[in-house]
Amino acid sequence: MSNQLQAVAKAPVPIAGEEQQELNQFLTFHVGEELFAIGILDIKEIIEVVDISPVPLTPPFVRGVINLRGRVVPVIDLSVRLDRPATRLTKRSCVVIVEVPGRDGRQCMGMLVDEVKEVLEIADDAMQPAPEFGADIRTDFIDRMGRVDERFIVILSIDHVLSVEELAALSDLQKRARGVAA
Repeated sequence: MSNQLQAVAKAPVPIAGEEQQELNQFLTFHVGEELFAIGILDIKEIIEVVDISPVPLTPPFVRGVINLRGRVVPVIDLSVRLDRPATRLTKRSCVVIVEVPGRDGRQCMGMLVDEVKEVLEIADDAMQPAPEFGADIRTDFIDRMGRVDERFIVILSIDHVLSVEELAALSDLQKRARGVAA
């Protein structure tokens, strides 16, 4: 990602009568009826849904793989990963390409979402820590809660939601369970 984009994504913004505070930029998107966000610096690009090739013997949240300029990129159905029904593809569906830590450095992965909404700026003082309980998704998937006007937006922890090690372990478990059931 360019240095210019990094500078824009976390730039001090003067507020009249106050010291400068940091504004953080987040991409918001829908998964079902719910609005989620991730930090803009985690995003490589957003693409329209192209042919996703299914991969046998993978967990249900692995929608398949795509060819992204000659690279094989796994696509995770974020709805299924968040324990919701599978994403129904529409003309608004998108794949958000992100980089996550992997076994051999950083790895590109795609997140299938229902619709990308907008980029929001949220000040540091409008951030709340992740709730310890009461959320309907795994608490380790929540990085923070961002307050925008009178609503809260769940800011996802991409490193946890798309943990390469956890996804691989779940895939291995599922393969072994199929072997036992056969």
